[in-house]
Amino acid sequence: MPSVSQRSLIVDLLNNMYREQPIFTTRAHVFQIDPTTKKNWVPASKQAVSVSYFYDSTRNSYRVISVDGSKVIINSTITPNMTFTKTSQKFGQWADSRANTVFGLGFASEQQLAKFAEKFQEVKEAAKLARDKSQEKIETASNHSQESGCETHSSTQPSSINGTDDEKICHVGPTETQLMSENDRLKGAIEQGNANAKKWETELQTLRDSNVRLEDALQESTTNVETWKTQLSACKEENGQLRARIADLEVQCNEVTKEKEKNSHLTAKVKELQSELQEKEQELESLRAQAEIIPKLMEECEKLNQKLQVAETKNKDLESRIGTLEADIEDSRHKQGHLKVELKKFMDVLDGKIDELHEFRQGLSKLGVDN
Repeated sequence: MPSVSQRSLIVDLLNNMYREQPIFTTRAHVFQIDPTTKKNWVPASKQAVSVSYFYDSTRNSYRVISVDGSKVIINSTITPNMTFTKTSQKFGQWADSRANTVFGLGFASEQQLAKFAEKFQEVKEAAKLARDKSQEKIETASNHSQESGCETHSSTQPSSINGTDDEKICHVGPTETQLMSENDRLKGAIEQGNANAKKWETELQTLRDSNVRLEDALQESTTNVETWKTQLSACKEENGQLRARIADLEVQCNEVTKEKEKNSHLTAKVKELQSELQEKEQELESLRAQAEIIPKLMEECEKLNQKLQVAETKNKDLESRIGTLEADIEDSRHKQGHLKVELKKFMDVLDGKIDELHEFRQGLSKLGVDN
């Protein structure tokens, strides 16, 4: 439940809103600067609320008003000294020295922010024209009062010279009253000037704080860019190493292919040896028929058996080497597939990082243009 002061403020605001006319309305998330730190934003609304420009024809003034349920979160009178600043693509802010705070608005799109900023500039110019017209009226009224005072003084001067002391006192009185009113008006103007100077100092301090925050954000962004550049160079080096590794694996695959070709040649040679062995066996059978040359045939048979054993030994060695090479080939294929998958994932991550870096650089460029 709102308090008594809040209810009275709401009633007063509603009465003023009935007297005023809405000229522009949009929806945005409302924020206010933290009064303690003057750096962090505190959300004033839980969701997007209506933010409207109102024009008071009786006072010739403009205000930005926003109400969230029963809570008034913005009640800012626009003055010619105010400035609406776009701090990002969808966020803008302005300082209100009367409310002693800084209001921030987060919009859903850049178009809404641009329309609000244009309307703020229009209202600011209209407020400036209204102030100039009021000053001209005040100066005109003061000139008329001074002229009427001079005429009265000139018309009463002869009688005061020739009249009595009472007449002189009566003629001197209005002049002193006019001087006192003029003195009061000058004091009011001086006080107004001092108040305006304090307001300008507050706005200048707010702008300085915003500038410091922007410089901190820019410095942090520059540091992040340098970090991302370092990471990008490291990723490029790792990519080069992976490509060199892939080239080595391709060379190893070529060597395995050559080993396969050698194995096929050895297999053909083993087949040739087996055919030769069969021929030798046939010769052995024919030689066995010849009894007188049995010892020679036995010696040749032993030699052939030795050769056959040597060939079988070589064949087993070749088969073991073939098995080892096939295992190496399978392992190389598995590693190559794994490396290709990792390389694809790494390239996808690298493309994402490059896109994020590009978007971040565009944001920095736009931020620099806005500043």
